[in-house]
Amino acid sequence: TSYRLRGCITFISDEWGTEYMFLYTAAAYDGELCPDEMQNCEEGELTWVPKAEIENLNLWEGDKIFFRLLETEERFFSLKLRYQGEKLVETKCDFPVFYA
Repeated sequence: TSYRLRGCITFISDEWGTEYMFLYTAAAYDGELCPDEMQNCEEGELTWVPKAEIENLNLWEGDKIFFRLLETEERFFSLKLRYQGEKLVETKCDFPVFYA
């Protein structure tokens, strides 16, 4: 509940192709936080981590960038991350202006 779209991430890779991810934050929730059937996924173990411990995780360099953007409470952002293999070689961040 009380969720908000915060960003769109474009991952560009010379090995895996291009992928898009939309980031949301929420100020509250109801229901079960992590059902048993969602515990395992192809990318690793799904678990809740305290915000203060995120920087200590083994993260991709680009992930560290968008986590910092989420922490600063910036308005909506579009972040492009280009990788060669596992190395981050280019970043571009835009803060588009939306008109009502």
